[in-house]
Amino acid sequence: MDEKIKTLSDWINESHNIVFFGGAGVSTESGIPDFRSVDGLYNQKYKFPPEEIISHSFYKRNQKEFYRFYWDRMIYRDARPNITHEFLAKLEEAGKLSAVVTQNIDGLHQKAGSKKVYELHGSTLRNYCEKCGKFYSLDDAFERALCDKDDFFKNADGTYEPGVPRCADCGGTIKPDVVLYEEGLDEDTIEGAVRAIADADMLIIGGTSLVVYPAAGFIRYYKGNKLVLINKSHTQMDSESDLVINRGLGEVFSEVIKNTGI
Repeated sequence: MDEKIKTLSDWINESHNIVFFGGAGVSTESGIPDFRSVDGLYNQKYKFPPEEIISHSFYKRNQKEFYRFYWDRMIYRDARPNITHEFLAKLEEAGKLSAVVTQNIDGLHQKAGSKKVYELHGSTLRNYCEKCGKFYSLDDAFERALCDKDDFFKNADGTYEPGVPRCADCGGTIKPDVVLYEEGLDEDTIEGAVRAIADADMLIIGGTSLVVYPAAGFIRYYKGNKLVLINKSHTQMDSESDLVINRGLGEVFSEVIKNTGI
C-alpha cells in the first residue's frame, strides 16, 4: 500500500472532527471544468475575458453578455456527484466529518448528501429577484431566461441564446446567488467556515490551487497537526502541510475507502 494513502487512512480512522476544504478540482471529475487549468474557463476565447465577465461591474453594465457566458459556461445541470462528494457525505454520516467548506457553486456536495456545507462563493441553485426578492430555483430561473426575446443574446448569425431572466411578478432581474468578483463574501458563511476549521482535529484540503483570496486564507485558522493537501499540482501551502499527495481526489479516495471501510 502507498505509504501516504496509509497515513491518510489512519488519520481519518482516528479523527472525529474532520473538515474538508475544497476547490474546483473536486468537481472536475463530475465534468465541470475549473477556471485555471489548460482546458479551464480562463483559457477559452470570448469577446471579453472571463475574469471581467463574472465581475459585479460587468454584470451591472452588460447583463446580456454576462448571461450569455453564465448559461453557456457556468451551468452544468446534468452534473452528478462523484466519488469525492459521496465519500465526504459518508464521513459526515459516520460522525467523523463536521463540515465541508467549498469554493464551488454547483451544489454537488448537497446532492451527494452532505448536510453541513459552507459555500464561500454561493450557489447557482439559488436565485433571487433583485427588485422584489422572490426566490427562483435554477430551473425556474432558466425558464424565465427563455421568456422574453428582447432579453436574449443575438449571435452574429442571427440565432438567439437564453438571455436575462426577469421576475414573473415584478419584471426585476433575477440574479444567481453567487459571489462575483468585486463582491464580498457572506459574513455568516465566513464565520461558520472559520469556526469549523479552527475547531477541526484534521483538515483535508483538496482540488484547489489556493490562490483565490480571501477564501484560501481561511485555512490558516487550523491549528492541528493533521493538515492534508491533495492536489494534482504543487501549491504554496505544500511546505506547511503535514501530508501532501499530488494525485487526483477520486483516485486517492477510492483507495482510502478500501482501507477505512467507510
